Amino acid sequence: MKVLKVSAGTIAVFVLPCLLLYLCLVFVPILVSLFIGLFDWNGIASFSTAKFVGLGNFNTMFFHDANFWPSVRRTLLYAVASMVEIPLCLLMAILLNRFVRRGNTLVTIYFTPVILSVVIIGQLWKTIYNPVSMGGMLNGVLTWLGLGAYTHNWITEPKIAMYALYFVSLWQYFGYHLLIQFTGIQNLPAEIYEAARIDGADGFKADRYITLPLIVPIFKISIVLAFIGSLQAFDLVMVMTAGGPAHATDVISTHMYNSSFLSQKYGYGSAMALFLVGVCLVFTSIINGIFNRIDRKVS
Repeated sequence: MKVLKVSAGTIAVFVLPCLLLYLCLVFVPILVSLFIGLFDWNGIASFSTAKFVGLGNFNTMFFHDANFWPSVRRTLLYAVASMVEIPLCLLMAILLNRFVRRGNTLVTIYFTPVILSVVIIGQLWKTIYNPVSMGGMLNGVLTWLGLGAYTHNWITEPKIAMYALYFVSLWQYFGYHLLIQFTGIQNLPAEIYEAARIDGADGFKADRYITLPLIVPIFKISIVLAFIGSLQAFDLVMVMTAGGPAHATDVISTHMYNSSFLSQKYGYGSAMALFLVGVCLVFTSIINGIFNRIDRKVS
């Protein structure tokens, strides 16, 4: 039986504009970055002045840039830290769905930081992290509690500045992942839980054997979004520390920005951008492979 009532040509006419737009916005910039990454160019002068260096930019990036691999390590830690809160979001979504009559209201409140401008969030947390002499709330609370020994210059001390940024990012996107998990749980068929209740599976037992297996695809979406989004982290870091102090909070995106526009090494920055695209593709494939195995086990 022929399911489609329109010809393949008609479908192609409607799909082609979106496909072309997608190619122009995604694949063309990647190819341009690959091409420019083969040149030594400052991004300002005419491209005719660019010097072809082949894989020289990649060689410099991998073997001669003292700040590159530390920025990669911090970026990966950023990505891993962003995934830590997702199981907590899932647990909270289960509790809200089970025990709170109007959980949507709480989810909306938790979602508020997501809709705020990153500039507002960055400036807010910079104020919170300020020293007591500058009205910093966190240090003020610690001092009031008699824990003055634990006060720090949270975003100017190299050893702890990155962890301070991790916490802000987790706070900002907690409501985002909570909303995804909560919506996914609410959309699960109620008939399955009713049948399980007849068989004696209720409460957290039903969550263990029904909710968790069925929510795996939604959980995977949160993991992928959190991981890939954190690999591309840029705005919050730039607003709060701009990669400082002394490159202690540089991630790949900020290092790429500083190299491209401040140091005027546009070709080198393009090579770094291509590396970031490759990292995103590799880890997305790994995460999809892991969750496909989990899907097969729980199906």
